[in-house]
Amino acid sequence: MSTARPARLRVGVISAGRVGSVLGAALARAGHQVVAVSAVSAASRDRAERLLPGAEVRAPDDVVAESDLVLLAVPDDELRPLVAGLAETGAWRPGQLVAHTSGALGIGALDPAAARGVLPLALHPVMTFVGRPEDIDRLDGALFGVTADDELRPVAESLVLEMGGEPVWVPETARGLYHAALSIGSNHLVTIVADALGLLGDAGVETPSRLLAPLVSASLDNALRLGDGALTGPVSRGDVATVATHLRTLAERAPQVLPAYRAMALRTAERARDSDRITAAQFADLADTLERG
Repeated sequence: MSTARPARLRVGVISAGRVGSVLGAALARAGHQVVAVSAVSAASRDRAERLLPGAEVRAPDDVVAESDLVLLAVPDDELRPLVAGLAETGAWRPGQLVAHTSGALGIGALDPAAARGVLPLALHPVMTFVGRPEDIDRLDGALFGVTADDELRPVAESLVLEMGGEPVWVPETARGLYHAALSIGSNHLVTIVADALGLLGDAGVETPSRLLAPLVSASLDNALRLGDGALTGPVSRGDVATVATHLRTLAERAPQVLPAYRAMALRTAERARDSDRITAAQFADLADTLERG
């Protein structure tokens, strides 16, 4: 991994959402100059004023014109149209660095800019943002999924290091799988925990979080350390009767949760079978029960 310090850059940020404003501030902390930012909403303009003082609020094409490094921190679905639209207006110039923060997309999303000589980077911070100053400190030690052409890898990694992060290399062809994994581990975990809290509340448990927190914390720690060795509960024991009771109860009390329970229980049974925690016959019984409900 390279630790070469890139030259001081004039940085432009499109746009001043939670991610863009914080990464721009981190680059400024490292000594780069954030010269321009696009900010449409009142919240974005306020965020730019707080986190990127001195940066002029400009239209996206003007931000590009002012910058050596353009940071694109827009939603995934907006990234390709934005890059292509700026290419059609002739905004990009050869030798300019452009980095996007999308996890799902690689440098291919920047092809219209690369065709005009821009140097493309994908720098995805693996953390959540609230768009406040404390986010900048949370970048220290944060991991970034980095994708770039081989000759630009040292530049990409150096920028991440300057922001306080730690680069993790992700091949271009693996960006989709990489991001799906992060979504399962983070976004879906929130849904699962929120559903569990709701069901405990419906069961009349006071302060459900107090009951669930130690169990979820221990399960997460065990899963990260042991993988399938952390599996526990009725599915991993092949306890068909208990699973059937769960299905009946959820059908009566929380039918909106039932499809997710079935899907997760089946996937848990598959992992339990593949790690020899249950037999093929136990798996077949569980799968049949889950299908029949």
